[in-house]
Amino acid sequence: MAATRRLSAILAADVAGYSRLMGADEEGTLARLSAHRRDILILGGTAIAWPIAARAQQQTMSIVGWLGANSSNLAESEMAAFNAGLRERGYVAGQSLRIEYRWAEGRNESLPALAAELVERKVDVIVAFGATAQASAAKAATSTIPIVFAIGTDPVALGLVASLSRPGGNMTGFTVFDRSLNPKRLELLSELVPQARVVAFLQNPTNGGAAKSVEGMAADTRQVALARGLQLLLLNAATADEIDAVFATLSQSRVDAILVTADPFFTSRQQQFVTLAARHAVPTMYVRRDFVDAGGLISYGTNNAGLFRNAGVYVGKILNGEKPADLPVQQPTEFELAINMTTAKALGLTVPPSILARADHVIE
Repeated sequence: MAATRRLSAILAADVAGYSRLMGADEEGTLARLSAHRRDILILGGTAIAWPIAARAQQQTMSIVGWLGANSSNLAESEMAAFNAGLRERGYVAGQSLRIEYRWAEGRNESLPALAAELVERKVDVIVAFGATAQASAAKAATSTIPIVFAIGTDPVALGLVASLSRPGGNMTGFTVFDRSLNPKRLELLSELVPQARVVAFLQNPTNGGAAKSVEGMAADTRQVALARGLQLLLLNAATADEIDAVFATLSQSRVDAILVTADPFFTSRQQQFVTLAARHAVPTMYVRRDFVDAGGLISYGTNNAGLFRNAGVYVGKILNGEKPADLPVQQPTEFELAINMTTAKALGLTVPPSILARADHVIE
């Protein structure tokens, strides 16, 4: 408004000056000057309005805070699925909302500070996908900002929600119950490597759901091992160097195959695992298909594209006014089996027809 008043005063002075020079009888000239003045005032007002409108749009744009355990390792297909879920609810990243990422770079101890930073930014929703550490850090940081999580364990037992059907509080999301898939993974690995007698389970001991011993592993996993005459060996790794050390000692432990359990840090070390498994010629089962795409042998796990799309839908629902307390925690219903035939051939394995018939993805 101040800029408009200044512009009006300047133009008025210009008109008065022209009147004195040309005479008051020059009505046509004055009329044209007055019209010119009005046009400039309109243009000036529009120019002033544009930045105001831009600031208003920026202020009303929703902000989603993404709390990640590692560096940015989200597959393009996963983010495309997440954005597709958002669009189902009327949101487009970069237009009606923006996503602010915070990555812990594999250091779980930094997650609380990153979660607090997102709270300070006053984000509208926090997405904590991948591990209990992320969900727990987000929960500790805020009791009011909605949180959408995805974890591999029971969120009720962890105290994140009151129940799966009625979460209560400010949290909801998805539970993969990933460890419940380990018996199936063990069966498939044994079927693919029938000569295996010792199978190692590699876990990250800093993961909240990590077993302390073989006896502490799920009973159904131990039952599968017993039925198939397998000895289970529990191995731990929390750093890249420890992963190297584990593979270097596999032959000494007479390990015939290895199952890499679900963990965000392990996901971030995908190429390291694939390279080491090939170098040491050890058949390895993974929980994500992208390991197999990168040259790994076999994987069985959740269809991540479907999981991320549903997460986008949940975030959109919350931004549209629905409460996390009323959105039930969902469990995935789509799982996929992937096999890399080239890797199997390099390991001297013959893939049974039973596995090929069930495989959702076969890489030649």
